[in-house]
Amino acid sequence: MRTYLAKPKEIQETWHLVDAEGKTLGRLAARVASYLRGKHRPTFTPNVDMGDHVVVINAEKIKLTGDKMRTKTYAYHTGYPGGLKSATAEQVFAKDPTRLLRTAIEGMLPKTPLGKKLAKKLRVYAGAVHPHQAQQPQSLSL
Repeated sequence: MRTYLAKPKEIQETWHLVDAEGKTLGRLAARVASYLRGKHRPTFTPNVDMGDHVVVINAEKIKLTGDKMRTKTYAYHTGYPGGLKSATAEQVFAKDPTRLLRTAIEGMLPKTPLGKKLAKKLRVYAGAVHPHQAQQPQSLSL
């Protein structure tokens, strides 16, 4: 028996719509990352872009468990000497509600050119309105 390897031409991409209202950040991010990667398909091939497009709405209504909103920190570097900065999840959420979810999902994707390509298939919106009605996204309950 031979292992089946999917070819890029054989893959049909679909669009999924996920409502993040009341969902926990990490659990939702793991499931969305799995759909972006294509692991939900029986013909999953690790080195091929098999993922679907995912539209996440209501990112401003996502929740973090425990006291993470005040204690979890996000660090980044400005590129200058001594330029290490950090912000709490609360500060990041106040500035851009979609960044928490986007950072969590992108952190679960491969750190390769394939991972960057997969990350472009993710669309996150703070409210319930999104401009992707023409693609007819299928509602996904996670």
